[in-house]
Amino acid sequence: MITSHTLRVPGATLHHELRGTGPVLLLLPGAGGDAAALDPLADALADTFTVLTHDPRGYSRSTLDGPHTEQLVPVHADDARRLLDAVSPGEPAYVAGASSGAIVTLALLARHGERVRAAVAHEPPSWSVLPDAAEQLAFFQEVYETFEAQGLEAAGERFLRGIGPVLLPRPATDGPPSPRAVRAMTRMAANAPLALRHEHRSFAAYEPDLDALAKAGPRLTLAAGTRTRPHLPYRPAALVADRLGLELAAFPGAHNGWSTHPAETADLLRTHLLGDTR
Repeated sequence: MITSHTLRVPGATLHHELRGTGPVLLLLPGAGGDAAALDPLADALADTFTVLTHDPRGYSRSTLDGPHTEQLVPVHADDARRLLDAVSPGEPAYVAGASSGAIVTLALLARHGERVRAAVAHEPPSWSVLPDAAEQLAFFQEVYETFEAQGLEAAGERFLRGIGPVLLPRPATDGPPSPRAVRAMTRMAANAPLALRHEHRSFAAYEPDLDALAKAGPRLTLAAGTRTRPHLPYRPAALVADRLGLELAAFPGAHNGWSTHPAETADLLRTHLLGDTR
């Protein structure tokens, strides 16, 4: 059973959902995703964890107090900390994020490490750590300018040409999508232009605090999809893992592997978060 809740935070009201039993695991979606973005993965983990998902501020059902503005990673990390304070007061929680959610995971661990028991960051698109950061940040600026001049479809095509073939189709399901899935797809389609305008560039330019992350030691796992290498989204995860002296964990699929391979991903998250080898 999924239960829905709201939490007031500075500048916004966050919609969040809970399912399952056990220690709290906060799952953080990629840009434009919301609490339903990783439903199959959350369902697969609900036998082990109380899975906490949410709509990041400004997306879907998480409303802002004012107009949309540039989204900042530290603000999203502080939102995540407040969610953990509300759902798991006094107890550190597990955290796992993919894509932009992985950037928030790194920021949460660096800023509020005492709230995190263990964390997995899957392919954080932090181009700022790369030796060719200026080139990659210019690419994201070009995607934004394409969006403003030619619209979402043209920007999406330019984006995919730049990052490579790392978004695999989701597995086919029997029958039509559920009403919950239809509502989620509608919300996330509306989120896409907001992400391009207000999130992509600022998140890509965020510089992870490697000194703070080094203090986390083995509590942090950097991960990448087996189908992402040698494409752009693989590189920041590999570089950050190397700088921190961590082994890069291999996850199934590509950049969106958490959606295309939820059962296998759930098993690997248990392994890396809990040391579960079952």
